[in-house]
Amino acid sequence: MSISKSLTYTIIIVLLNIKYMKTLGHLLKLILPVVCILFTCQTSDAQILRKLGKVAERAAERTVERRVEKETSEKTDQALDSILEPGSGKKKQKRPSQQSGNTTNEDESPHSNEEINPNTQTSSESGPQSIKVYSKFDFVPGDKPIFVDDFSDEFIGDFPSKWNTNGSGELVTIEEHPNKWLKLLPGHNTAYIPDLTNLPDEFTLEFDVVATGLDNKTSSQSYLGIVVSDNNTFKKGANLGRVEYSFCQFIDRGVVVENNISSKRVIRNEVGADIRNVVNQKHHVSVAVNKERFRLWINENKFIDVPRLLPSNVQMQGIKFTLRGTDTEKESILIGNIKVAKGGVDLRRQLLADGKISTNGILFDSGSDNIQPQSMGIIRQIYQVLQQDEAIQLKIVGHTDADGDDTKNMKLSQNRAEAVKNALVSIYNVSSDRLSTNGKGETEPVGDNSSADGKAQNRRVEFIKV
Repeated sequence: MSISKSLTYTIIIVLLNIKYMKTLGHLLKLILPVVCILFTCQTSDAQILRKLGKVAERAAERTVERRVEKETSEKTDQALDSILEPGSGKKKQKRPSQQSGNTTNEDESPHSNEEINPNTQTSSESGPQSIKVYSKFDFVPGDKPIFVDDFSDEFIGDFPSKWNTNGSGELVTIEEHPNKWLKLLPGHNTAYIPDLTNLPDEFTLEFDVVATGLDNKTSSQSYLGIVVSDNNTFKKGANLGRVEYSFCQFIDRGVVVENNISSKRVIRNEVGADIRNVVNQKHHVSVAVNKERFRLWINENKFIDVPRLLPSNVQMQGIKFTLRGTDTEKESILIGNIKVAKGGVDLRRQLLADGKISTNGILFDSGSDNIQPQSMGIIRQIYQVLQQDEAIQLKIVGHTDADGDDTKNMKLSQNRAEAVKNALVSIYNVSSDRLSTNGKGETEPVGDNSSADGKAQNRRVEFIKV
């Protein structure tokens, strides 16, 4: 082997190790022996130099092989992420500290507080938010439940009996949040389909989501999808509307909306939104379908409102959940408290015309009179009726299901009616003199208390003009 070739391999070792040198002294310690070899080498020492060259050659090959193997294993499944991920020359900043009970990340977020959309939920507002945050929330849930599942009658580890999938999944519990949750598994064509069909022209869908294990390496291709389709099978519908939102943490990927009309894509768009802090905590998703119109809220913020996403004169048959791009080794996406209800129309006109409305869209924490924030869409409409006609006075009547003690349910229903009154007074400045309350407990059921659907119908609030 020639001296030049031997020297080449020796220099390779230097170059491959330069990135690991922390000081100039370390670099000089490595280079000086090479310089000495170059200037002191004699012909009689050529054999030694050739041996040195062979050692350097083998060392270089091993080093290159190790580097290539390491880079390949780390980057094969994250090619896009490695291109998009910020950090080259940019200093990462810590995300705001999260409240106890929520998922936390070991890694730092690459965005600062100032980069967060001011209209989205920050971690300082996590948990259930104050209902004041929802004072402009305009989602109104349907008033006739057609599918309700909180998995309360199911066994942990099983796939829920009122659902179907072509993949897998199981019911789990998590320490931070009560009840049972369906753990979804990602798949290119995997779908999770609740057992319902023949959807009405106007309906609403609500569910909660908990994501665990998210960090700066969560894929930019991780999306949870909600599909309204002309079938409830695993085939792609000729007519459908789809919305997907991302769990990626190192870049804001926004919300994707698309459709198929007669097997042709008409709409495909990515709506810009920084929802990283929102999805990193338990959040509530609300969907309203009013014929062709499709709207989606995450917590109190509306992200999608497309007037003609769905086809006209085609009955939708099924709702499908999809998941893609998550790492099952460290990330979990869980859904729970699913409710599909007919309606979701304007309650204001009904109250003015009929003098009475009954709704189970005002939700409370279990066994409590704490109003869940997503209920504020209905309370806001009641306020608008009172604002329009200052002569109107209302009686607010609370009802419960049959679970628990009769006497406690009576008191609970009264307290819940009072809570609704207090929300109208404290948030919308309605005079308390215009509002009265009553509680009926479980005494006037409208549904079967032996089923989840029936119980959901019985947990309701009435507004009656007096």
